[in-house]
Amino acid sequence: MEHLIELTADGSPTLFVPALDEHYHSVKGARTESVHIFIDMGLRACPLPAPRVLEVGFGTGLNALLTWDEAERTGRPVRYTTLELYPLSVDEALALGYEGAAGRLRALHEAEWEMPVELSPHFTLRKCRADFTTCSLPAAAFDLVYFDAFAPDKQPAMWSEERFATLFAALSPGGILTTYCAKGEVRRRLQRAGFTVERLPGPPGGKREILRAAKPL
Repeated sequence: MEHLIELTADGSPTLFVPALDEHYHSVKGARTESVHIFIDMGLRACPLPAPRVLEVGFGTGLNALLTWDEAERTGRPVRYTTLELYPLSVDEALALGYEGAAGRLRALHEAEWEMPVELSPHFTLRKCRADFTTCSLPAAAFDLVYFDAFAPDKQPAMWSEERFATLFAALSPGGILTTYCAKGEVRRRLQRAGFTVERLPGPPGGKREILRAAKPL
């Protein structure tokens, strides 16, 4: 698919996919959105000393990059697994020009697939080329899920109750899932899958609300 680079409101870049009429991130601020939803409301809300993160949708690698940054800043090691069926090329990713991060972005996109790669003492990456709509996941293997698929009207199969049930089983007790989408039907599907769901304020200048779902202890 063709990808076009666009700048978002906070000056950070994202990709636009004309075939889907969809952006990879919020046009209100790509970096701002990712930090708020996945780092502030996700990683920093997880109390475990060495969290195991599952990302649905590797995309540009921005969420992984921000998580790596946070792991280095805090010294808290993260084991990061990401699912992506249609990965970008290294050149496409580097063309985004994330300021000051070209080396680490290249490392993320050049890392071998289907195996854990220790990119630093605090960050281990495993990239899986997998279709989330059909793949199975190991039980209780993760503590935190970044759910960053394209919007429900673009990829409805990604947002089904069945898929949320798969994520519920893959989370450890007390594990959490964060997503940018706060639609009522998405919230209800998460609840029917077993999650306790809360609405949280959205990122500055962006969506009014986001969702955080927790697996009961």
